[in-house]
Amino acid sequence: MAKNKTTPLRKCVVTKEMKPKKELIRVVKNKEGDIFIDETGKQNGRGAYLTKESSVIKKARDKDILSQQFKTKVDSSLYQDLLEYVEGV
Repeated sequence: MAKNKTTPLRKCVVTKEMKPKKELIRVVKNKEGDIFIDETGKQNGRGAYLTKESSVIKKARDKDILSQQFKTKVDSSLYQDLLEYVEGV
């Protein structure tokens, strides 16, 4: 019998829903303190996941959720980049 391969689940920091990793966007803070979108999902650093919906990104921007997750100030341009990434998908 073949084993069923489990899909990795991650929790969205805004909606608190568990979803398959491929349905989420990973944002990373590396050791240098840079915060960026991780399109590969394999960059080193602390990751936070967001659902690929513009309403979720806007809610994260309004409540500044990524700043809370990374315990540092997140530039508003990152939220703009996330919105462009979601709308381009």
